[in-house]
Amino acid sequence: MNRALVVSIHDVSPLTRNAVAAMLDDLAALGVAHTSLLVVPNHHRRGHFLDDKNFCEWLRGLVARGHEAVIHGYFHERARKADDSTAQKAVTRIYTADEGEFFDIGENEARELVARARDEFTRAGLHPRGFIAPAWLLSKEAERALTASGIEYTTRLGSVTDLRRATVHRSQSLVWSTRSAWRRVASLAWNALLFSRLQNNPLLRIGLHPPDFQHENIRRQIRALTARALSDRIPMTYAAWMDATRDGGSI
Repeated sequence: MNRALVVSIHDVSPLTRNAVAAMLDDLAALGVAHTSLLVVPNHHRRGHFLDDKNFCEWLRGLVARGHEAVIHGYFHERARKADDSTAQKAVTRIYTADEGEFFDIGENEARELVARARDEFTRAGLHPRGFIAPAWLLSKEAERALTASGIEYTTRLGSVTDLRRATVHRSQSLVWSTRSAWRRVASLAWNALLFSRLQNNPLLRIGLHPPDFQHENIRRQIRALTARALSDRIPMTYAAWMDATRDGGSI
């Protein structure tokens, strides 16, 4: 199979539509015409995407042009718990700023949220094949719920999992943290190193968030690494890559 590039844009919702549209234009100018769009049904409980008909129409248009809509949690937030351990606080409050919705969720609750999201995506004229948890934090119970619900694939920070075949493909995603100056500096250094380390991996993943392009040094690196990747990789969605790996043939 040929070498692939999957660019995913996280946190797509009516709250982030303008930023995401600008990112897609930037990526298209580089030659990335197909991305995986990680859509939050009710982003931070600030407005359900079904209530925004223009957003739904825009999203359907993107999918018609070859992009992919992926379920990305439901609310994209996790309520703090009084009995959170120090380790849990470090992951859910510091690492992901209270957005690890599926980090320690139970199987039944996960199944209910996924079923609700799939129904709502269907009502919007969308048919997602994948589910990716906010911050890639997915409990084992939630993964069982995805499999039982017929979701075809999920991803974590370091892997892509074919739930249909119970196969894990190792691939660390590039991702930038922009919440503070030191995080931005560290992200630039880390992603330059990670890109070099992944040169021989069949799949290169670039995970983007709407705030990324608000920082010009981050935007420049994303554009530069994407352009380098496109010199010998084919851009595609996660769903397309999953199909290619299952077929065992060329992309």
